[in-house]
Amino acid sequence: MPAQTPIAIVAERVRGLVGWRRRAAAAGAGAVSALAMAPFFFWPVLWLTLPVLVWLIDGAADRHADQRRGRRLVAAAGAGWWWGFGYFLAGLYWIGDAFLVEAEVFAFLMPAAVMAMPAGLALFYAAATGIASLVWQSRLWRVLGLALALSAAEWLRGHILSGFPWNVLGYALTYPLELMQSAAVLGIYGLTLAAVLIFSLPALLVTESASRRSGWAMALAVALLPLLVAGALGWARLADAPSATVPGVKIRIVQASTSQRDRLRPEQWPRILRDHLDLSARDPAGKPDGLAGVTHVLWPETAMPFPPLEHPEVLSAIGDLLPEGTTLIAGAIRVERHPATGNVSPVGPRIFNSLLVLGKGGFLVALYDKIRLVPFGEFLPVRPLLAALGLREIAERGGFTSGSEPRPLLAIPGLPAAALPLICYEAIFPGANLQGTGADRQRPAVIVNVTNDGWFGNTSGPRQHLHQARVRAVEEGLPLLRAANNGISAGFDAYGRPVGYLGIDVRGTMDVSLPVALAPPLYARFGDSLFFAAWLCGVGVLGCVVWRQ
Repeated sequence: MPAQTPIAIVAERVRGLVGWRRRAAAAGAGAVSALAMAPFFFWPVLWLTLPVLVWLIDGAADRHADQRRGRRLVAAAGAGWWWGFGYFLAGLYWIGDAFLVEAEVFAFLMPAAVMAMPAGLALFYAAATGIASLVWQSRLWRVLGLALALSAAEWLRGHILSGFPWNVLGYALTYPLELMQSAAVLGIYGLTLAAVLIFSLPALLVTESASRRSGWAMALAVALLPLLVAGALGWARLADAPSATVPGVKIRIVQASTSQRDRLRPEQWPRILRDHLDLSARDPAGKPDGLAGVTHVLWPETAMPFPPLEHPEVLSAIGDLLPEGTTLIAGAIRVERHPATGNVSPVGPRIFNSLLVLGKGGFLVALYDKIRLVPFGEFLPVRPLLAALGLREIAERGGFTSGSEPRPLLAIPGLPAAALPLICYEAIFPGANLQGTGADRQRPAVIVNVTNDGWFGNTSGPRQHLHQARVRAVEEGLPLLRAANNGISAGFDAYGRPVGYLGIDVRGTMDVSLPVALAPPLYARFGDSLFFAAWLCGVGVLGCVVWRQ
C-alpha cells in the first residue's frame, strides 16, 4: 500500500476529532477563513479551511452511520456552527469598537455583543451543514450538497429578518479587480456557490483519487482553471472598458473626520457644521476656491447630526456656501412632526436618517429617508423588553423610523439621470437596492453612498464595508460615489475601478468627475435569478445521484 499523502493524514485526523478538539478545529478553521475577506484578500486559505469543514462533517456521518439521521444532523450542525462562529468572530470583531465610543455607558456590553452576533449568524451555517449531512455522499458529490446548502444559507442570511449579508463567502472571488467582474454576471450569491466548489474540491481530489498523480492533476485543474477563466474574462472586459465621464459634472467629496464622540454632543454640532462648510470651499490641496467649477458637493451620513431643516440659520449658511449651479448632497437627521400637534404620538415626532439635496439658497430639492435601519443601532426590535430590563440608555438610542418603500431615486439637478441613494450599510445588500418593477424601475446614473464608519475606528470593518459597496457598483454597472465621515471615502466607476480615495482618519476633500453608467449587466437585469437557476440545477443533479444510490 502506498504511503498516505500529508493531506490524507490531516483529513483522517480531522475526521477522527471528538469533543473540544473537534470544536476547536472547526472554530479555528473558520477564524482563519476570515483572511479571505477585506482587507487581507488572502482567499487561497479557503483551499485549506473549507475542506476541514467537509472532513468534520465526514466524521459526523461516519460516527452516526448506523444511527438515526437526527444524530448525524446535530453533529454536522455543530461542526458548521463552530466553523461559522470562528469565521464571524474573526471577521466582525470590530463591532466592539462601537461600544467604546461612550465607554463609560456601554463598555460593559461589548463582550456580550462581540460574541452574540457571531453566535447568531453561525446558526445559518449550522443549518446548512446539518441539512447537507442528510444527503451526504461518500464521493465528491457531497461537496455539491455543501455548496448548495451554504449558498442558500448565505442568501437567507441576507434576507431573513432585516438581513445581514456581511462577508458573504462569495466575496472571496471578488479580488483582484479582474475576478470582481464576475459579479456583474453571477452576483455575490452565485459567486458563493462557485466558491464553495472551487475551494472545497481540490483537497478532496488529492486525498480520494485512486492515483496520486491523477488526483493532483485534477485538483490543480479544479482549483486554477475556473479562476484563470474568470480572471481572463475579467481582464478582457477591463481592457475594452472605456473611461468616459459625464461632461460638465464635477463632484467634491468632503471627509471632515470628526470624532464620533463629539458627534453625540450637541455643543459640538456648530463646530462640525463649520468644519464641513470650510472644507467644502477648499480644493483637495486645501486652498480656498469658492467651489469654482464644482457642480455637486457630497457630505457623509449625518454630517449634520441634527435636523437642519428645522434651523433656518443652518440652511442660510449652506445657501451662502453654494454658488449658482452647485448642489449639496448631505446626510442629516430629519424630523417629521404632526402639523397640528407637533408630534405624531405621545412619544414624540418621527426621526429619520436622511439624505438631503439642497440647492442655491439652501432650499430643499429632494430627500431620501433610510429604509434599512441597523438593528440595535438605529432601531430596537425588542425596545420594550430592553426598557423593562432597565437598559433605558440603550432603548433611548434606538429612535429612527424607516423610510417608505420602494426606495425612491433622487432627482439631483445637474446629473444626466436620477441617483440611487444608499445610506451606510444599505450598500451591502445585493440586488435589493434598485426597487420597483416595470416603469417604476428606472435606470439611475450613479450610486450615492454616504456612511459613518467612525463608530468602528481604524479596523477591518470600514475596509470590508468599502469593498462590499464597490462590488455593488460592478453588479449594477453604475459608478459609485461614497462619502464617509472618518473614511473611507472613494469613487469607483461602473467596473469598480477607483477614481478617488480618502483613507481612514484623513481630513480633506477630493474632486472627481462622474464616470458614465453602463448598459445593465446580466446581474442588474436578472438579479439573483441566475443564481436560483444554477442552484436548482445543482439540486436536480444531486437528487439524481442520491436517488440512484
